[in-house]
Amino acid sequence: MKKRRADELLYEQLALPSLELARALIMEGRVMRGDTKVLGPGEMLAADAALRVKGEIDHYVSRGAHKLRRALERFSIDLAHRTCIDVGASTGGFTDVMLRAGADRVYAVDVGYNLLDYTLRRDERVVVMERVNARFLDPEDFAEKPAFGATDVSFISLKAVLPAVFRVMQLDGRFVALVKPQFEAPAEDVGEKGVVRDARVHKRVLEDITGYVPETGWRLIGLDYSPIRGPEGNIEFLMDMAGPENHRTGMPVSIDEVLAQAYDNFFKSNKNACK
Repeated sequence: MKKRRADELLYEQLALPSLELARALIMEGRVMRGDTKVLGPGEMLAADAALRVKGEIDHYVSRGAHKLRRALERFSIDLAHRTCIDVGASTGGFTDVMLRAGADRVYAVDVGYNLLDYTLRRDERVVVMERVNARFLDPEDFAEKPAFGATDVSFISLKAVLPAVFRVMQLDGRFVALVKPQFEAPAEDVGEKGVVRDARVHKRVLEDITGYVPETGWRLIGLDYSPIRGPEGNIEFLMDMAGPENHRTGMPVSIDEVLAQAYDNFFKSNKNACK
């Protein structure tokens, strides 16, 4: 019998709004074939395999929410009763996830204005920090230092953001950063429409940014790829970092393994992968 990718089957069977949502649900470990968990978006299944999703399909304020949701699951991060910071909040996808995960307070920081979704803007747990450049964050602007943070920023390298963010964080905190290769790689390594398609460039970017983390005084304790690609098709990655007084033992980090998994899940037997 003909076999199909799991993400394509789920997308079609549940009439989901996007193939990326199907991938995200699978990577969150919520998609089942009978009593068996589907292991990855690229898993090849019988074309008539019946798939289901455990629990309700959440509707977040932005698609980017599934990036952080994947990180919380993959890196075993508990946000119950935590104070958090969302750097580059935009419409608030990460903020939304933090609140649903039990955060007591979220500082939503963005250099822009009037971008945050209205439902989050009026939530008393959200501290809206608009027109604030993350490079110039001041500890005095925070009533309580965040124990957890996450960032999804564009048109700037993480190297310009992380040092300032870490200054306002608790020393035993955790921080997840979305790595966007098109903003970390040299211009000559970025292709048409700002898309990085070369695995060698992806590897150099990850080696460079993960090698930079110790310079900030923090440690890299986890690495994964995002279940959702950027608007133009860029593969993105998730870094989990721990502060100098956080002694958590991280998961083994292998750039080669993460890249292999990413390419396998996005491109293996998928005619739509490069679109």
